[in-house]
Amino acid sequence: MAIARRRIDLAEGRAALAAWQAAVGQETAPGAPPSRAVLATAVRYSLEELTARAPGNSVEVRVPPFGVTQCVEGPRHTRGTPPNVIECDAATWLELVTGRLAWSAAVDAGRVAASGLRADLSELLPLL
Repeated sequence: MAIARRRIDLAEGRAALAAWQAAVGQETAPGAPPSRAVLATAVRYSLEELTARAPGNSVEVRVPPFGVTQCVEGPRHTRGTPPNVIECDAATWLELVTGRLAWSAAVDAGRVAASGLRADLSELLPLL
């Protein structure tokens, strides 16, 4: 199975993720929110990392408006809406990726929309 070529430089992606963590990690003295560019780069980098760790086409992960990827081995869909879709906002996605939020807690709170039998990333997250 071919792995998709990365579009986000690894160092740039890691730096964006670290900048996001620094911005949101200051619970007692919140700093400025991360810029849209930092948010976009962090999301796109983490989606590429997910695909690199779990290549495949059976699950589509959507983080609008920043990115979408297909991952996890299994039956491939070719047309229309895929049977296994996960969608959430950027902040929720990055919290899942960094371990600030557990998969089950996000699903229970309605912060993640997950449909389909394979739409469960609990074994893959957090990435870091």
